[in-house]
Amino acid sequence: MLFADLKPALISLSTAFGSTICCVLPMTIVLLGLGSGAFMMVTMQYRIILYPLGLLGLVTAYWLYFRRKKVCEAQACQMQGKRWNIAALVFSTVLMSLVTYVDFFLVSL
Repeated sequence: MLFADLKPALISLSTAFGSTICCVLPMTIVLLGLGSGAFMMVTMQYRIILYPLGLLGLVTAYWLYFRRKKVCEAQACQMQGKRWNIAALVFSTVLMSLVTYVDFFLVSL
């Protein structure tokens, strides 16, 4: 399996984890009692930058996956890393949904 086969999975995971740095990670640390509200406020000030980059990365990962799938169907070949890509895309979508829920609904309370 080549790196190009797993590119959509790697892009989706890295951007989803990057976007969670601003919202989910600080909230988890504070809820576990390991940090303070000041830590959460410092990291959440970057959500204006990280959240759109996470969405852009997730959309890019889906685009790369479906483009690769279309090329494989046209060439009648077996797509390598299909399960890993789908698992990573689903996980990243769930993670971004969690970030969206935290950012737009819980933070505004």
